Amino acid sequence: MRVRFTLLSSCRWLGAAALAIAAAAPAMAQEYPAKSIQFVVPYPPGGASDVVARTIGQKLSEAWKQPVVIENRPGANGIIALSHVAKSAPDGYTLLMGNVGPNAINPSIYKQPYDTAKDFQPISLTNLVPLMLVVNANSGITSVEDLIAKAKANPGKFSYGTGGTGTAGHFAMELFMMNAGIKMERISYKGDGLALQDMIGGHVQAMFTTGPSGLPHVQSGRLKALAVGTKNRLPHLPNVPTVAELGMAGFEAVSWGGVLVPANTPKPVVQKLNAEINRVLKMPEVREALARTGSETVGNSPEEFESYIAFETGKWAKVAKIANIKGE
Repeated sequence: MRVRFTLLSSCRWLGAAALAIAAAAPAMAQEYPAKSIQFVVPYPPGGASDVVARTIGQKLSEAWKQPVVIENRPGANGIIALSHVAKSAPDGYTLLMGNVGPNAINPSIYKQPYDTAKDFQPISLTNLVPLMLVVNANSGITSVEDLIAKAKANPGKFSYGTGGTGTAGHFAMELFMMNAGIKMERISYKGDGLALQDMIGGHVQAMFTTGPSGLPHVQSGRLKALAVGTKNRLPHLPNVPTVAELGMAGFEAVSWGGVLVPANTPKPVVQKLNAEINRVLKMPEVREALARTGSETVGNSPEEFESYIAFETGKWAKVAKIANIKGE
């Protein structure tokens, strides 16, 4: 009888504990946030990720009456920032402005002190940044077909620029070359800006760059846009075809951003962050601010964002393996 009594008592205690936890969940979501929030960006101030984080952070602060402090932690291709967030308390008070490089490409080329799939909880995919394939306007290259033909006819003489190892532009060009059956020498720079200047100077023949970085040079006539890496043509470049429609079916290469938190953050907090960030992303002024960075506003569920990261990670892992790309 004593054993039976003990087991019965234990079951009652566990049941009461479960009810207490369930009852506490809504209260936790209502109380959050009760203090300032740190929003970590893996890049210096001024770039697209920084602008997106500051725009969202300002709106969260206004809605929740709590400071959202942007903390820029650049370096090591995002590993410094992601290490900090991965080690932070899973309480919703440390957010990460994720990006395709640190969150989907790095796992294939760098040894990291964290697991990008297991140590972070996705909140929402916030924005997509288109990539465009550009050449010097005076290069004599008039189309993607022309670029491929000339690269094949002049093996070892064509080069392309990147804003660094493991960037979206780097991997987009590797994917393009695989599909085209060509090989160009890679010249790496510290940022797209320097690579574009060398292209304007005629030192590299091609590159995939983000819309915000390349568009001003295209509009000025110094560069020519041959194609875009998005699924659909861009509204502001309606006459520039997608890579996919030029014969590389299924080709898609974009840069993207999204908000994540440390793994094991309570579900009510995750849900509240997702709902509020998606609400913010629907605001006309926010969509306009993101559009000025060349971004397309998205917003989705944690599950959808998690699936998207997994798909992107797998896609770029195949590129890294075939091209034998290693972190520098």
